[in-house]
Amino acid sequence: MRKRKFDYTGVLSSVFAIVIGLLMGLLILLLCNAGQALPGFVTILTGAFTHGAKGVGQVFYYSTTIILTGLSVGFAFKTGLFNIGASGQFIVGGFGAVYIGIMCENLGSVHWVVALLAGVCLGAIWGLVPGLLKAFFNVNEVIAAIMMNYIGMYGVNWFVKSYKPIFNNIRNESKPVLTTANIPKMGLDKLFPESSINGGFIIALLTVIVVYIVLDKTAFGYELKAVGYNRNASRYAGINEKRSIILSMVIAGAIAGLAGACLYLAGTGKHIEIVDVIADEGFTGISVALLGLCHPIGILFSGIFIAYLTAGGFYLQLYEFSTEIIDIIVAIIIYFSAFALIVKMLIQKFGKKHTEMKADKGVSQSGSGKKGGVEV
Repeated sequence: MRKRKFDYTGVLSSVFAIVIGLLMGLLILLLCNAGQALPGFVTILTGAFTHGAKGVGQVFYYSTTIILTGLSVGFAFKTGLFNIGASGQFIVGGFGAVYIGIMCENLGSVHWVVALLAGVCLGAIWGLVPGLLKAFFNVNEVIAAIMMNYIGMYGVNWFVKSYKPIFNNIRNESKPVLTTANIPKMGLDKLFPESSINGGFIIALLTVIVVYIVLDKTAFGYELKAVGYNRNASRYAGINEKRSIILSMVIAGAIAGLAGACLYLAGTGKHIEIVDVIADEGFTGISVALLGLCHPIGILFSGIFIAYLTAGGFYLQLYEFSTEIIDIIVAIIIYFSAFALIVKMLIQKFGKKHTEMKADKGVSQSGSGKKGGVEV
């Protein structure tokens, strides 16, 4: 069996998108404060290392949730579905983890595990609804998932505010989870002292590996991707396309729910705030998935990259750039990541044209070596 060649066009397209995004960020810095633009730009690229191991730990901490939401979106993409509902699944999963983290105080050492599983289950249920509507009624999953985002946001706000044992009415947010519900550090606090990193990053890494194996190394993953490529052909081949669609959305929802649980069980003082705003992490996950070309390993590195920019951008305030400027720069870089797939297609088109030109040139040269139909 011939070994499949690695496709470098995807990597080149993502790198190209990153370069364009960074250049646009530099342009904005020049427009805002030309005198501090270059030092500020260098800070974006190196700021995460300002505090050494602590800074690196913060990058991994920031990347945990967006790696998982990116995996959620990327998994659905691989199976032909657009999971724009990761934000709703994220906040619902986070609520499940917070509820168990506050109310179930007698679980002891497995408290955090049960809380994580609660987040996964609620996220899976929130992904199940668009999956059922898509499979049985052909309702566009984008529309159904967007509606579930709003239902999840308002539903969680209402439930937290109405249920007094988990509501902090002074700060208008959920109460902190119990200490036993916080995800253990798993030794990462010794590698990255004074940072917020915890075992959630290891959970994210394991999830990346599991998703990669499922999609690329199992018959189940092959069936899911086959349905994404062509539902009719998959049905003809004996694959239950309705089952595949439902399971794809359930798994995507479970991963997004895990992301929410990892955030609120990180032990860093994160609480569910009662605000009518859809969680940003779900939409950032879309950009991370696009930048990583929906490949689990690509999503891992793109999530770390976006987190690296976020950590470095914090130090831009030292050069008199406001926090809003930092957000704009990161948003532009994320925005340009959406063009990675377009750039990939252009690279592939150029490569195909170049190959055809070489083939035509070879034919013409071989033809010139003949005279009257007889080789010279």
